[in-house]
Amino acid sequence: MASRRSPCLWRLWLCLCCCAACPCSPAESRRQEVAGGGYRVRAVAVDKGGSRLRAELAAAVDGGGSAAYGDDVQKLDVYASLETDSRLRVRITDAEHPRWEVPQDVIPRAAPQQVLPGGDAASPRSRVLSAATSDLVFTVHASPFRFAVSRRSTGDVLFDASPALVFKDRYLELTSALPPAGRASLYGLGEHTKRAFRLRPGDAFTLWNADITASTVDVNLYGSHPFYLDVRPPANATSSAAAHGVLLLNSNGMDVEYGGSYVTYRVIGGVLDLYFFAGPSPLAVVDQYTQLVGRPAPMPYWSFGFHQCRWGYRSLADLEGVVAGYAMAGIPLEVMWSDIDYMDGYKDFTLDPLNFPAGPMRRFVDRLHRNGQKYVVILDPGIKVNATYGTFVRGMQQDVFLKWNGTDYLGEVWPGDVYFPDLLNPRAAEFWAREIALFRRTLPADGLWIDMNEISSFVDAAPLDALDDPPYRINNHGERRPIGNKTVPASAVHHGGVREYDAHNLFGLLEARATHGALLRDTGSRPFVLSRSTFVGSGRYTAHWTGDNSASWDDLRYSINTILSFGLFGIPMVGADICGFFGNTTEELCRRWIQLGAFYPFSRDHSSNDTARQELYLWESVARSARKALGLRYRMLPYMYTLMYEAHTTGAPIARPLFFSYPGDVATHDVDRQFLLGRGVLVSPVLEPGATTVDAYFPAGRWFNLFDYSLAVAMAAGGHVTLPAAADTVNLHVAGGNILPLQRPARTTSLARQTAFQLLVALGEDGSATGELFLDDGESPEMGGPRAKWSLVRFTGAAERGGLTVRSHVVYNSYGPSRTLVIGKVVFLGVQSPAPPRGFTVYVNGVKTSAGRDHGYRRSGAFGVAHVAGLSLPVGEEFELKVAMS
Repeated sequence: MASRRSPCLWRLWLCLCCCAACPCSPAESRRQEVAGGGYRVRAVAVDKGGSRLRAELAAAVDGGGSAAYGDDVQKLDVYASLETDSRLRVRITDAEHPRWEVPQDVIPRAAPQQVLPGGDAASPRSRVLSAATSDLVFTVHASPFRFAVSRRSTGDVLFDASPALVFKDRYLELTSALPPAGRASLYGLGEHTKRAFRLRPGDAFTLWNADITASTVDVNLYGSHPFYLDVRPPANATSSAAAHGVLLLNSNGMDVEYGGSYVTYRVIGGVLDLYFFAGPSPLAVVDQYTQLVGRPAPMPYWSFGFHQCRWGYRSLADLEGVVAGYAMAGIPLEVMWSDIDYMDGYKDFTLDPLNFPAGPMRRFVDRLHRNGQKYVVILDPGIKVNATYGTFVRGMQQDVFLKWNGTDYLGEVWPGDVYFPDLLNPRAAEFWAREIALFRRTLPADGLWIDMNEISSFVDAAPLDALDDPPYRINNHGERRPIGNKTVPASAVHHGGVREYDAHNLFGLLEARATHGALLRDTGSRPFVLSRSTFVGSGRYTAHWTGDNSASWDDLRYSINTILSFGLFGIPMVGADICGFFGNTTEELCRRWIQLGAFYPFSRDHSSNDTARQELYLWESVARSARKALGLRYRMLPYMYTLMYEAHTTGAPIARPLFFSYPGDVATHDVDRQFLLGRGVLVSPVLEPGATTVDAYFPAGRWFNLFDYSLAVAMAAGGHVTLPAAADTVNLHVAGGNILPLQRPARTTSLARQTAFQLLVALGEDGSATGELFLDDGESPEMGGPRAKWSLVRFTGAAERGGLTVRSHVVYNSYGPSRTLVIGKVVFLGVQSPAPPRGFTVYVNGVKTSAGRDHGYRRSGAFGVAHVAGLSLPVGEEFELKVAMS
């Protein structure tokens, strides 16, 4: 996009500090020069506790300053609050008139409080907000007004706002300086398909939810997440890397420009409501972020199985054939999906009476359930305008549809003319829930997939008022298209008089909330919702997929960046359409894609109706790869489900960038062709055609191959390693120091859950390892809550003189089956033994036992692999297992 940059003294100073020429063009400079006149501080008050500050600002130029994009708001209110020791809020708004903000019931948060001065308002101290228990310091500079957020422990400036603040009715602009010489590594801001996970200077992000194919790079897509993570390397040999996060909580359209040495927000409405998260680790940042916006919803256990979908399964017989094809090929299939094909004329909550008749469909779903499988269907928000269609009639009777120009807004989607439910209206959410419940009486779908909810519409409305053409045009579609392009017009009116201009980016979140609540109420079980459109906090209700990608090697590679970004956004259950949605895949691409996609948190094959079929059993080489990769995924289900518990309680992503575990290793900051599952399982896929090797980065330590348990890499320092890439195998490694709980693979998760557990103990260089296991029924609404039945067990392992030890500590145990589920085998990797041991003696809780007589040892390079089988250790009871080797 054509960017503009400030020629002001602050920008000149910044450019000089970076030892680079200011990149402003003359035209850009003139445009920026007239955007706003800045502000001066009239008064500042800090409360006695030093945790809240309030400042009054006045426009620096009396009478409104420049008229570019409108008149300046004359008086601003600045409110800063240390809401927790690790979270700082800075809110800037019109002091005299209320403005649109994200509704309190959508993202609950503390309301700004009155600040009573606790000292001399003119003293320098009154312009600093700090607390002894917080590492965040907020400083106000008076004339012209600007502010900075710094880290108390190091003095590092985290956010350094320019004095060129612009605040108009429909144009807000704020710029912050960033450290020079690339010392800040930024991640996040989306939803965009990007060529790299780490932001690059010149990256621009438009946030305006739109139905644009995900294969289109560098344009606004389905969701809006104005949040970034900033990771900075150690300042010196004695310090540590540190991370912090920044959220602009604003649902209006915006452009965000990252210039390397600065970040600029250009927003077309609302307020500047900034939140700063102190970290200092990346995991701490997402913990603090999701503490504010909402913890990720727990996903049902079955959702971690493999899913199959296609737009183009045109009959019940087609669905049955696909289920049978997977069974005959011996490939796990957990969930069968239906796209809009199942509907009668593409109308929500209906069944095509010819191709998907209600009775046979109900019997099909019942058979799936008997086999331990599930069924998910799609819903679109547009309700067909048809006086004989029950859902439409009930919606009209309850007056739940979005308004425009004094009547219900008429859009066009797959069914033709449609109205859209106004989900800011409580009646609409109730209407949606009742329609879901009524439909599930006919077809008991296990989960719901909500699509086209940006909102997508195939027609553009004529401009009605000034909101349809704001003075500043965000870079919509990468072409500065009108914001009403292929969506609901900005002048449409929601419940309470809210305009679409302000609430547009919230619809996907609101639909996910309504759908999640509807399923919870109707089933009493943990809901599964998959939404294309998302916003800040959507993770409380929904999973996400990366949208309409293409069957290309580029899209295969880009999927990692998007999945890692959504982990930052608090939506850990995320995946991409395996083998590609648009275009015909190839055997090689599909084979490599399932090798990667088997380890997406959400693993689904999906394709468009105008493409060749791509079920995994259609090519023998793909089927072989699928059996191998999904077999390992199903073995790892206890580990992945435990990561879901961690995500639900702390916000930690399931799929993580390497720097989450190795923030001090600066080389990990650029790694985006690999990722971690949890803290220590490294996925290194093939991402190019014809490849027989993979150039993989390994942080320092031991890394063991998860397929054959061999020691693949032992690194004194991080570095690149060339790995063989067999045609049917993905490279998957576990870091020394981790204990993975595993079970036997099976065709469904319900069958896998009935098998005995195995502990894989990968010993680190110090001879120790740790891990944990979370257990519950996989479907209760609460996960780890006070009313739920669950167990959490932590394991420690060690190589001690003459033997090996594993201990368990039961942290919590109210889940009854934990007393009958047993650990039947323990495998130790990285055993240091100069020669194969002549004998094993096994002790359980200090008592020599004949259990575990099935044991063995094999040499693997410099280390050995030891296993003890035939055990029967109840998971819910603490134990100490010692293996003495002689």
